Amino acid sequence: MSADDPHTTQIRKGVVELAVLGLVADGPTYGQQLVDELAQRPGLAVPAGTVYPLVSRLLKDGAIASTWQESPVGPPRKYYRLTDAGRAALAAQTEAWRQVRDTLDHILKESR
Repeated sequence: MSADDPHTTQIRKGVVELAVLGLVADGPTYGQQLVDELAQRPGLAVPAGTVYPLVSRLLKDGAIASTWQESPVGPPRKYYRLTDAGRAALAAQTEAWRQVRDTLDHILKESR
């Protein structure tokens, strides 16, 4: 199954926000860095046109905050970091993901 498969695309839509929160939790991250990090992970590659609106929504919701920082190569970059609300969202989504994953793993093992 390829990353462009409709099934992969549908599953990816449900987990990209969790992946972005997880990446930002590792430390201040700028937008293109998020796109690049996701692209390096099988099944999570999404275009910038998906990441930036998601980041905008997370900013609006208060899950992340942004600051401008000078870049060693080029113009300043907007870096994102988790807020307390973002850490709570990450914890809740991580727990929900684990429950879904564990249940699905159990179902798939039973169907073999």
